[in-house]
Amino acid sequence: MQADLDRQEAWLSHEELDSVRGRVPILYVAAVPVRVADNGDVVAVGLLLRASDSGTMDRELIAGRVNYHERVRDALVRHLEKDLGPMALPSVPASPVPFTVAEFFPTPGVTPFHDPRQHAVALSYIVPVRGDCAPQHDALDLAWLTPDEASETGLQAEMAGGHGALLRQALAHLGLSSF
Repeated sequence: MQADLDRQEAWLSHEELDSVRGRVPILYVAAVPVRVADNGDVVAVGLLLRASDSGTMDRELIAGRVNYHERVRDALVRHLEKDLGPMALPSVPASPVPFTVAEFFPTPGVTPFHDPRQHAVALSYIVPVRGDCAPQHDALDLAWLTPDEASETGLQAEMAGGHGALLRQALAHLGLSSF
């Protein structure tokens, strides 16, 4: 039995997506891009700079929806390449296992993660990238910070929607900061 990957009804219009977002949780992937030394040590963490709808500039992690009939690993690669460019060369393991699952709510304060548009569940990964990276799509800048710089609470507090909390969890998972 062959899967019909080009089914038009698999893709939602903006209006349909808004309606679904108000009714069911949406699956996302989130990625913390890292540079890794030959010995396996994380030497840099990548953060994007984006303009928000309200006009502020925010540092963010890479995140986006998993499309219908898309494997999680393919969604990770798609979002990494969309934001970091086609030459980023992400190293997604053959069997990706998230370091955490972040649950975003439209109501602030339920969890550290907030998305006013929807209830979203993000499988969150730390992904080494080996290639040349440049901000793409709607990303204005890509900053590579040392783990110590990324651990600064002031920086994490400036990250909207709980991305700072997710970064803190990633650094703790790597043994690079206290949780």
